[in-house]
Amino acid sequence: MSYSFKALFFIGRPLSPLYSAIMKIREMLYKKKIFKSYSFPIPVISVGNLVMGGTGKTPIVRHISELLKKKGYSPAVISRGYGGKSKQRVNVVSDGTKVHLAPTDAGDEPYMLAMTLKNIPVLTGTRRSFPCAYAIHNFNTNVLLLDDGFQHLSVQRNLDIVLFDATALAGNSRVFPGGELREPVSALGRCHLFLITGVSTDNISSAVKFQNLLKEKFPNKPVFFAEHDSYQLWNNEGEELSAEQEVEHYAFCGIANPLRFKNSLENHGLKISGFEPLKDHVSYTQSLVTNLCKRAIKSRAKILITTEKDFVKLKNFQTELPLIYFTISHRVDIKFDDFILNYLSRAGL
Repeated sequence: MSYSFKALFFIGRPLSPLYSAIMKIREMLYKKKIFKSYSFPIPVISVGNLVMGGTGKTPIVRHISELLKKKGYSPAVISRGYGGKSKQRVNVVSDGTKVHLAPTDAGDEPYMLAMTLKNIPVLTGTRRSFPCAYAIHNFNTNVLLLDDGFQHLSVQRNLDIVLFDATALAGNSRVFPGGELREPVSALGRCHLFLITGVSTDNISSAVKFQNLLKEKFPNKPVFFAEHDSYQLWNNEGEELSAEQEVEHYAFCGIANPLRFKNSLENHGLKISGFEPLKDHVSYTQSLVTNLCKRAIKSRAKILITTEKDFVKLKNFQTELPLIYFTISHRVDIKFDDFILNYLSRAGL
């Protein structure tokens, strides 16, 4: 966590109890059906988190979607489309065979999912109940997957999955604006299972301790791991590259946890001549890309490197240096997959 965030959280700490109380009241109003929530005739699986920032939701949504498709289900991904300009009730980012919206209209994560998921529709909407209904009626969907859905209580879900990043865990364990929690810890009582992502040799000890803490506080909810398995480098044509460890790279990204990206590059053995963290969901322009290239050349870098999330927004820009992107493969505990499949089996699917 940066010093600026620490300062902001310190200033906001007196307001944390108020915000926490508001979130508890909101949850209660949904439980008592004072706030309307929508149910659907098919299972709804939510992937979300309690902590602000990145926990690896998008790769896990992709993993679950592909798992369900492989097992013969017809899933659709429903996202809020944060940062996307399209504000229709239903935005079909992808119908499973063709991507219909640009990243600026769809939002970063939905667009990235649409580009990588085959035969799986990806939709966004001003209220998620609209794209949920649309997916059922137009794509013969039999499982809905909510991306970043834990706080989206207006859609009833059958399976709530909460993610924690193995490095950040619960942050300072304080509710916003005094900390990084979106809701009080008591909100975890409504989820069904936990997945700790980004587990590696560097953080395995703290991840295990946190796993034990979750089991102690929520003994009936299983806790699984998703480990960093391997790293890959890709070029503009989607070809996997070998790491050029003697070449200087200039790294940049616009994600919630930029230091995690930088650390991953260094752990992979890449030389980094410069690193530029941009704001999350940054909107790229040719001017910004040109300036990044200038700074990279000044740092004596020979290659620009970024994340997959950023790369999908950069494909149509001109760069003076080769641009590649970096991905991390996750090995998800097979028991996590079994838990989901067994749930769907019990649900009659």
